[in-house]
Amino acid sequence: MPHTHHPQWERRKSWVEVPDGSDFPIQNLPFGVFWAPDRGHRAGVAIGRQILDLGELATLGYFADPPLPDPKVFHRESLNAFLALGRQWQRRARATAGRLLDENTAQLRDNAEHRRRALVDQSEAEMRLPVEIGDYVDFYSSLEHAANVGKMFRPGNPLLPNWKHLPIGYHGRCSSIVAGGADVRRPRGQINPSGDEPEFAPTRKLDFELEVGFIVGKGSSLGAPIPVEEAADHIFGLVLVNDWSARDIQQWEYQPLGPFLGKSFATSISPWIVTLDALEPFRAEGPEQDPRPLPYLRTGGKRNLDVELSVWLQPETEPHGLEVCRSNFRHIYWSMEQQLAHLTSNGANVRVGDLCASGTVSGPAPGAYGSMLEITWNGTAPVRFPAGAERAFLEDGDRVTMRGFAQRGSVRIGFGDLSARVLPPAA
Repeated sequence: MPHTHHPQWERRKSWVEVPDGSDFPIQNLPFGVFWAPDRGHRAGVAIGRQILDLGELATLGYFADPPLPDPKVFHRESLNAFLALGRQWQRRARATAGRLLDENTAQLRDNAEHRRRALVDQSEAEMRLPVEIGDYVDFYSSLEHAANVGKMFRPGNPLLPNWKHLPIGYHGRCSSIVAGGADVRRPRGQINPSGDEPEFAPTRKLDFELEVGFIVGKGSSLGAPIPVEEAADHIFGLVLVNDWSARDIQQWEYQPLGPFLGKSFATSISPWIVTLDALEPFRAEGPEQDPRPLPYLRTGGKRNLDVELSVWLQPETEPHGLEVCRSNFRHIYWSMEQQLAHLTSNGANVRVGDLCASGTVSGPAPGAYGSMLEITWNGTAPVRFPAGAERAFLEDGDRVTMRGFAQRGSVRIGFGDLSARVLPPAA
């Protein structure tokens, strides 16, 4: 049983200093991959402002009983080999880290040499993509977002007839997925602003999309659908996702086959994977699904997660960022389990490290809209900043920062910042 279900869960503390309001208390322990000059690539878990180096722990013998099937599994450039060991080892590694970091455990706490070798300050490490992503699916699972977009472009028929019957999605491009912190260059593409003749130019409607993604931790076989009631067993953890969008490129190209160059130029994900186990205490009711889904998509109980989400936008000319969105993952209409069950329902297989994103997470009120397209209603109501800047869509030099966390009492289970700056188009 994961230690998040321990009766004293909320009172657990670490001997490592965890500042008030930190996303990374001992109840979280998200997994990531970092690089440091004296270590190379290592897998680690976040605790406060520190990283517990799992590779160093393995070298020091902390995973000796029972021994790791692969002694170098935490010295790789991705977590894929570790995830492939299975849920038992995924949980064992997190439980071992939690035990060693607990304020009542002296084993690592009182060994100065081991402590020096095992802990790395986050400021001295470079975070990398946590997994090698072989396949990426972006869903369209927020009712409010789908309805808002429909109202703008199809006023007479805002929600297409299939939307409430299945999780809509498309296959994205893995090669352009980057870890948070990497800047994103404005793309060029075909646009047709006049409605007469297209031109090839930098996008004029660059946008962010506030999303939550899940990382597959257990693969499936080709031809064997994953039942919705077993889907959670295949989900290792969650990341924040900014699925950047060039709205004008997309609007010109998307019919009849859907998103292409308007979406494939960049997708940013947060470098820390928050495990599904860490988020289980925050299960929440989802929206009522009417009509009732077909049997293969029906779920019971609390299918969603209560995760607060926000987006901050800071133009280069503004001294401070402005919160332009505050939403919640519990608003999502189609749950992660339903998304995965539908994805594999035709026999398609998934592999360890695959990424599935929720689509833009918008809430029911204007302040909860998860894209500039909705926030400014396609540019007709620009965001105004204290120092005078205005934004209909993103401009060069803008910084977009996404945050997400679940909270109970003083315990905050967060993802860290997912931040990137917009660079001018390539010369």
